[in-house]
Parts: sequence; structure tokens; C-alpha cells
Amino acid sequence: MKSELPVLYGIHPVEEAMAAGRRNIVTLYTTARPSGRIRRIADRAAAGRIPVEVLSADRLKTLAGTPAHQGVCARVSAFAFADTDQLLAADMAAPILVLDGLVDPRNVGALIRTADCVGVSGIVLPKNRSAPVTASVSMVSAGALEHCRVARATNISRTLSRLKDAGRWVVGLDPTASQSIYSADLSGPLALVVGSEEKGIRPLVRKNCDFRVSIPQQGRVDSLNVSVAGAVALYEIWRQRQAAAGTGGF
Repeated sequence: MKSELPVLYGIHPVEEAMAAGRRNIVTLYTTARPSGRIRRIADRAAAGRIPVEVLSADRLKTLAGTPAHQGVCARVSAFAFADTDQLLAADMAAPILVLDGLVDPRNVGALIRTADCVGVSGIVLPKNRSAPVTASVSMVSAGALEHCRVARATNISRTLSRLKDAGRWVVGLDPTASQSIYSADLSGPLALVVGSEEKGIRPLVRKNCDFRVSIPQQGRVDSLNVSVAGAVALYEIWRQRQAAAGTGGF
């Protein structure tokens, strides 16, 4: 049974999983010559009666499935997804991020990291046709995944309808949209939809958006990377909300 549990790797994912306390840490694995930070992680694990095992770099590589383990891995319980109803009941002052079919875990992880930075209340992923929430996603998110509420939806369009019924505006990030994110009012309760790397927002999902916005750009490249575009939009949403609340900002 132990071998069937997932493995997190990297300093930030392991450290944040321990800090968040949402996963059961079964065993911690470290290199024979740990850095000071890894020693502190090991000391914390030992204090919590979590077994700590020392492995060679090769065994850590095999356990993590990658050489990018940074000298520490942890056997953990599966990631606990939130229920969609929890997101529907979330604070309306914070946006919800909907990722419509992203398949690259690096993009998913990067967007989760940004979402955590700007206080997104929840993230929705489709159950199918989406990068799974794996250790690599946690690694790219620098451990932010361990603190975020992530729900999987069988039907994204239906979920968007429910979000609208709950009082949120659904905004699609679409490079073909005529309205700029800088001219749109993004200060109210909303859900931001970011489409897949190749095809963007799917047609049926696009129809369920109240309006769509684009990021102005110039140059010869057709569009921004999806994680960069999503980050730009999330920070513009945050900026507008700060300005509307009179809390300063940037």
C-alpha cells in the first residue's frame, strides 16, 4: 500500500506540504549530504514522528522519477481535491480561476503559483483532458498547490453556469477578444477562464462567458504563453480590486 502513495520531490513542495498539513506525510527521504534547509525539514519531520530515511542520489532520482529532486522527497497521501460546492460558497471578493483543458503541467503549476500569490479563492480543472495534479505540478508551483483549493469538474460549462447563478461574472481570456483587460471592469465578483495551450477556450465554454478580454501586445509573436497571459490577467484583476477597495496597490 505504501508504494502506491504518490511522492513529492523538491524543497518547496515537501516543505509546503508539511506546513499546509493537508497531506499525511508517510516517509521523508533525504540525501546523505543534506543542505541546511533540508536538515531543518528532516528535523521537523522527526519531531512529528515521521520516519526519515537517507538515500543515495540515484535512489532519490528513481523515487522522484526525475533528477530534479533537490535532495529531498516525501511519500505522501493523495492530493485532496475540493468539492465544487466549496468553491461556489467561497468569498466573492476573491476571484476563481478556471483552467479549460491545459495539458502541460508546467503551465498548470505556474498558474497555480500565481493564483496563490494574488489570493484566488479556488481553481477549477476539468476531470478529463487536463494535466493531472502531480508532483511535477506541485514542484512548478513552488509548493503553492499544497495550500490551494482545487476542484475537478465533469462539465466546465455547467460549472460556469453555477458560478454565474451564485453571482459571479464569468470572464474569458481570449486573444481574439476586442476588449482589453485594461478597459474592462474586473473589480467585481468573477471567475476567470483560461483556455488550453493550442486551442484556447473551447466554443461551448466560450459561449458561457459573460464577456471576453484580451491582453494588448505588439511584436511578431502571435500570443503569450498561457501561463504568462493568465498571470498578467490575474494581476490586473488584483490591481483593480485593490484600487476599488481603496487599499492602494501598484
